[in-house]
Amino acid sequence: MNQKEVIIIGGGLAGLTAAIHLAKNDLFVTLFEKETYPHHKVCGEYLSREVLPYMESLEIPVLEHNPKMIDKLFFSTHNGKYLENSLALGGLGISRYALDTILYRKAKEQGVVFKHEKVHSISYNDDLHEIQTSEGTYKASYVLGAYGKRAVLDNDLGREFFRKPSPWVAVKSHYHHESFPEYLVALHSFKGGYCGLSKTENEAVNVCYLATYESFKQHKNPEIFKESVLQRNPFLDRFFTEAEDLFDKPLTIAQVSFSQKSLVEDHVIMLGDAAGLIHPLCGNGMAMAIHSAKIASESLLKHLQLKTDRKDLEREYVAAWKTQFHRRMMVGKWLQKILLNESFTSISQSIITKMPFLLPAIIKQTHGHAIN
Repeated sequence: MNQKEVIIIGGGLAGLTAAIHLAKNDLFVTLFEKETYPHHKVCGEYLSREVLPYMESLEIPVLEHNPKMIDKLFFSTHNGKYLENSLALGGLGISRYALDTILYRKAKEQGVVFKHEKVHSISYNDDLHEIQTSEGTYKASYVLGAYGKRAVLDNDLGREFFRKPSPWVAVKSHYHHESFPEYLVALHSFKGGYCGLSKTENEAVNVCYLATYESFKQHKNPEIFKESVLQRNPFLDRFFTEAEDLFDKPLTIAQVSFSQKSLVEDHVIMLGDAAGLIHPLCGNGMAMAIHSAKIASESLLKHLQLKTDRKDLEREYVAAWKTQFHRRMMVGKWLQKILLNESFTSISQSIITKMPFLLPAIIKQTHGHAIN
């Protein structure tokens, strides 16, 4: 068995980026993704520019696909009060349909082998991983878990967060709107959640909202929930009244968990949402997934070069991940508690209106610096 064989489970942003990074450094990479490309995913579709230098170093041509250049934030409360602010670093408006496809093509170009099979289980014995899929059995020295927010694999691996309540539902659709600004990301709160809007490379406005299951279950479907709850926010009401839905039906995912997750489980290195999910209101989940791929790839390459112990690899990855993301995750949890509490929201709105320098300071706490 070649020591440099790596299996990546999950072909989203983290999995694809790690595959490209490792393959460019002469590792043999097999990536398992049950879906074929291209496809849509539930996602805010706002990519912080902090990861652009890193993506350029991997020769990933994101800017060639004309993403929207976003540098303004608009935030509103459920009762129509609002704040506007410039984004120092800013972001790109690009759909997951486009971005995942760009990454997939680059990975194929680098020689990554794709298996469109569902992974059922992972076991580890004698310094080797064994992967059981819908099509067969595979073995590799190293496995990266990049399979998203929540999966049956988490239960198979005995991950603690899987047994905890996951009280969130996420819903996404694309809309045509004549006058939505392409430089803007809007965040609108409503009772029990918040909704993000930003334009993508194909001129569609991505609308993605997160709601508590308790509030969502009182309504029969997303359309009724939108009309009964979201549109009580006057800004959302105006948008949905003027916009045309481009999807036949919205994409939904349930049991979204923000609980703390283990970064290594039975010697599987977790990255992206499988390592931890930051609250979407922070606006940098996509960038964090890509950055986590960088950290995992660099840790693994260093381990192979220096021939260190596997435990040293795992400790280094955990330490590096926490250095980059632990504070952001904590600030995200704090922000969510404030913004979903009507009393807190009114108080914080009043304070930030009187001291507008606070908003960019808060945003800065949930974002990183440009990474190479």
